Amino acid sequence: MSIEITMIVLLAAIFNASWNAIVKVSGDRIAVMAVITLLGSLVSVFALPFVVIPDPASWPLLGLAILIHTAYHFCLPMAYHYGDFGQIYPIARGSAPLLVTLGAAAFAGEMLGFLPLLGVLFLGVGVMSLSFDTSTGITRNPRAILLALGTGALIASYTLVGGLGARQAGSVFGFAVLLTLGNGLLTFAIALTWKSKEIKRVISSNLAPAIVGGGMQVGAYWIVIWAMAYAPLGMVSALRETSVLFAALISTIILKEGFGVWRFVSSGLIACGVTLTRYKP
Repeated sequence: MSIEITMIVLLAAIFNASWNAIVKVSGDRIAVMAVITLLGSLVSVFALPFVVIPDPASWPLLGLAILIHTAYHFCLPMAYHYGDFGQIYPIARGSAPLLVTLGAAAFAGEMLGFLPLLGVLFLGVGVMSLSFDTSTGITRNPRAILLALGTGALIASYTLVGGLGARQAGSVFGFAVLLTLGNGLLTFAIALTWKSKEIKRVISSNLAPAIVGGGMQVGAYWIVIWAMAYAPLGMVSALRETSVLFAALISTIILKEGFGVWRFVSSGLIACGVTLTRYKP
């Protein structure tokens, strides 16, 4: 993976951690997610005239990616309802690269070398271990953990489907724009049927953070879709999950959730993983 792609994916990681923190702290989490994705879809509308419509061969994968991404938009805020940001985010993001690497091998024929594969494993273990209690190293709250793991499975699924679809599309950005447009509108439409009062409250009291979150959400995903068109799916997914380092800083400094010895160990594993995923024989 080139240094240019590496740096751009790290920017996506910062965006991802930041908009997730907005969902966690800005009111009813499903309502906040619905507003963020709606605003993200408006960004996609403005971008639509400037992109090429994807090849029809990619449309089935586009539709499937929209459905999976929409399910993720509901599973994630439900997990945040039961667990801390510093617990849920690492489990959800850390489980995804391992699943993406397996899926890429099965469906795209991408077999990583030993050291890049070891890097993906280091990243996955390091990211998930950030969910451990900051002092005892014990992960608590089974319901939150199950929802976080479900979220991780959805992240892996839409990453794999989106990456494969972008490669078929002939227009990477066209695919990404239509995907964020579709899942934003679908998420908002579903949430509006049972969270209308909460959505109005978010728009009236937390619109500015939602606007920022919407921009960062689509920006992060567009970057990743672009990167996966030119670099191995598992490596891009693993590098993106370094966002948990930024999430750990947010959790510690802003949300006051603590930063114990286990998070230093986790950070070391993640740093080793990033180095190994960029290895070229």
